[in-house]
Amino acid sequence: MAESTERTGSTQTTQITLGVGTRCSDGPCGTVIRVVVDPVARTVTHVVVEPKHREGFGRLVPLDLVEARADEVTLGCTTEQFEKLEMAEETTFLPNDPSYLASGEVYTVPLLGVGTPNVPPPITTDVLPLGEVGVRRNEQVHATDGEIGRVRGVLIEHDTRRVTHVLLQEGHLWGRKQVAIPIGAVTGIEHGIRLDMTKQEVQDLPAVHVG
Repeated sequence: MAESTERTGSTQTTQITLGVGTRCSDGPCGTVIRVVVDPVARTVTHVVVEPKHREGFGRLVPLDLVEARADEVTLGCTTEQFEKLEMAEETTFLPNDPSYLASGEVYTVPLLGVGTPNVPPPITTDVLPLGEVGVRRNEQVHATDGEIGRVRGVLIEHDTRRVTHVLLQEGHLWGRKQVAIPIGAVTGIEHGIRLDMTKQEVQDLPAVHVG
């Protein structure tokens, strides 16, 4: 994994910020919308990059191809190679509706006239490695006594890829303050980030700069 790093104490860490743009070797290719985490080892295995203006077409990018900075992610591949990576999302349509055409297990919309009535919206679901979990930007973070903010990103150890902190967006409690939650305080990462800290304990953490 090629990454720009910074030192936190004696450990080199890398910040992966959700929502930043990505660039392949030959040009822009999309936006980081998720990090994929092994919840047992608490390591990041992939990032999910969604091409611009193509919602539901996110690709699973192995961390070996990722060079992360706070304000941008660079991928060690061309845009053509990026398009051949595994899909991280699957968009489906209602198979019982005669206005849809089936293609395997995925249903695609035919060319319909403008204003065609009764066309249900597509449904996009995650397609991730077995047992792994996607953490999205703006996912809720829950203290023991209620919601405290939204996920902005993660810090990971350079060598082990283990998550060291979850980056919390500023909340209504602190104005522009942003904090890094130690991974030891995280009790779960499915359906939101759950902590064993109270709101006050999180509020007492020092502010950090999130790029």
